[in-house]
Amino acid sequence: MRKVLAIIILMMLVPGIAMAQEYKYEIGAAAGLGFYVGDANVKPFKEPGAAFGMIFRQNINYRWAIKYNFATMRAKGSTEGWSNVFPAGENYTFSRQVLDFGAQAEFNFFHYGVGESFKETRRFSPYIVAGLGFTAVPCKGDGYFSVNIPMGVGLKYKIARRWNIGLEFTMRKSLGDKLDGKALNDPLHITSSAFKNTDWYSFTMISISYDIGRKGMICNNL
Repeated sequence: MRKVLAIIILMMLVPGIAMAQEYKYEIGAAAGLGFYVGDANVKPFKEPGAAFGMIFRQNINYRWAIKYNFATMRAKGSTEGWSNVFPAGENYTFSRQVLDFGAQAEFNFFHYGVGESFKETRRFSPYIVAGLGFTAVPCKGDGYFSVNIPMGVGLKYKIARRWNIGLEFTMRKSLGDKLDGKALNDPLHITSSAFKNTDWYSFTMISISYDIGRKGMICNNL
């Protein structure tokens, strides 16, 4: 009799278990704004440029994920109108297309997911992100390539079982001083290093992603 009851209970739970399936990966796209901070700009969100990207996220568990990204933005800056000027009173203006690619670890503050309320999953979660990436400016005769360190915060929301939207703000510290071009490479002749006198840039992006790669279910024998 106990085995019969157990089988009936299992049959009743199977639909719920199937609905609780989670997925290993996400693939999606993002769009928003980017800005640069360096020798030709010292104010965040000044002279923003359009930004676009693709993301691939590997969901390790409800709290941790690894995100791989490729993004591009228009970095712009100008020293016109500054009270402090460069040597010889020169003004500098630039506009360059920046490519960014790398990987970041994400930590969700809540158990992000749907369908498993006994695990306290939630449709939304704020998160923090940090990682390692590369910056490139493809410009003949004045190109640039460097390592960058991304860090930031975000918020993700599951609008359906396999669809997610997100909002993320990150800053990238480029370990170099030529993102804005050779003309602005250390214009004040300050001794530079990997963590001093370097350029920064930022992304503020809205993303949408789709879950793929269903996780396998664990079936225990009765």
